[in-house]
Amino acid sequence: MKRNKYSAGAVKFSFWFMEFRKEVQLLSSGKSFDDIKKLNEEENIFGASTPARAKMVLSTVTTRIKSLDESFYPLFTDSDISTQKLFALAAVLAHDTLFFDFMYEVIREKLIIGSNVLTDADISIFFKNKQEQHPEIEKLTEMTVKRLARSYKTMLFEAGLLDEYSRASERKILKPVLDPVLKHWLDDYGYAPIAKAMEGIR
Repeated sequence: MKRNKYSAGAVKFSFWFMEFRKEVQLLSSGKSFDDIKKLNEEENIFGASTPARAKMVLSTVTTRIKSLDESFYPLFTDSDISTQKLFALAAVLAHDTLFFDFMYEVIREKLIIGSNVLTDADISIFFKNKQEQHPEIEKLTEMTVKRLARSYKTMLFEAGLLDEYSRASERKILKPVLDPVLKHWLDDYGYAPIAKAMEGIR
């Protein structure tokens, strides 16, 4: 699995599941990325509030889709909603290395030791450790770190991995049961670390 440079881009991005789903469906129907770009410019296919927003959403979702091998398209379209959300989460994790590390080092470790509670302190410790180890993370302001923490929690909630108490300092981790099709695909195409992060296994 490719590791990209650490990025705080998640402060600007959402999970965008419906947009991800729509684009994969268009690709599955034979549209190219260029076709979809043109459609988005002409028809605002994601219902974005401004042309700039439409461009940013498409760019981000396309980059996530390209982070996974295209063989996932038919598996995605044949899956139920909960599995589709996990495919979308896998795409986010494959693209965003900092978020992947959070998932692997915090959520996975919690599940391994049998804890299903994520606290604000857990998140603070993760970022403090990263800031001590990586100059590019050390430069992040306290506000950016807080926004990243909110973004990570929101994406995990929308993917079905956290409970809905968004204002609580403690959130319940909801361990997913991976569909065998998704699990085998992740293992076969080089994304086994993502499966381990989701399932909480060594």
